[in-house]
Amino acid sequence: MASPLTADVLLAALRAEGLRVVEIGAWRTWNRDRKGPFGPLHGVMIHHTASSGTDSTVQMCRDGYADLPGPLCHGVIGKDGVVYLVGYGRTNHAGLGDTDVLRAVIAEQSLPPDNEASVDGNRHFYGFECTNLGDGEDPWPDAQLEAIERAAAALCRAHGWGAHSVLGHKEWQPGKPDPTFSMDTMRARIADRLGSTAPVPLPEPQRPVVDLSLLVTAARTDPGRPGSPVSYAGVRTVEVALVDEGLLAKAYLDGHFGSATKEAYSRWQERLGYRGRLPGQAADGIPARTSLVRLGDRHGFDVIN
Repeated sequence: MASPLTADVLLAALRAEGLRVVEIGAWRTWNRDRKGPFGPLHGVMIHHTASSGTDSTVQMCRDGYADLPGPLCHGVIGKDGVVYLVGYGRTNHAGLGDTDVLRAVIAEQSLPPDNEASVDGNRHFYGFECTNLGDGEDPWPDAQLEAIERAAAALCRAHGWGAHSVLGHKEWQPGKPDPTFSMDTMRARIADRLGSTAPVPLPEPQRPVVDLSLLVTAARTDPGRPGSPVSYAGVRTVEVALVDEGLLAKAYLDGHFGSATKEAYSRWQERLGYRGRLPGQAADGIPARTSLVRLGDRHGFDVIN
């Protein structure tokens, strides 16, 4: 999980990355927050506008149109590399997207195909609209591509995310074509800027399985042994679910059932109503079958042992 940056921190992060930024009106308070929450944040989404002309595009992204009220993104990136901030908070840019894609973004893994539209992306992503007709012929100038790279890297750096926290609209929502450039190439550029180009493997297609006994061993051992985590892949599966629940910061998604993960699991137990002292009923951060099964039911993994 990541709480949204404040508007001032976001602006400072973009400028610290070397970007030219123009503030449009009262962008800090222009949003769609009354329609739903903004956060927890999991990544940065890149779009193209299917329009040309800087002034008219910025105005459209700020105000929206009859069927889709503005703001339509947080920032517009022009062909000259200038970033125009038009809104902050919940914006109408992502729409409904694929649950498996969201899970992969949280885990910073390669993205599976987007074949469903069932989860609210406006809540979970920063969005940048990039001026381009989207017809496959309108060019992407070097200055614009570098600005996209810098803008995405700035937010990843501010949150401690890697390049796999950046995705295109076409990778999120079925039928969307934007942006028309390669997102794999853009992620490689962002990773290089962030100082890491390590590939992340595509998750196995089958439903993950978490062994309760191994998980409990990790939960009882790791918090008291910082730097010496129990090696068990199921810990990361549970951490991804806790991040998606808004209970664990994404920075702690490391496969180590340390104190932060234990505290997050305790909050999950409290959310289920656990208060007692008996094993399996206490909100003590130690997984028990009922609480783990309920977490797995919500986030697509099975529990054994």
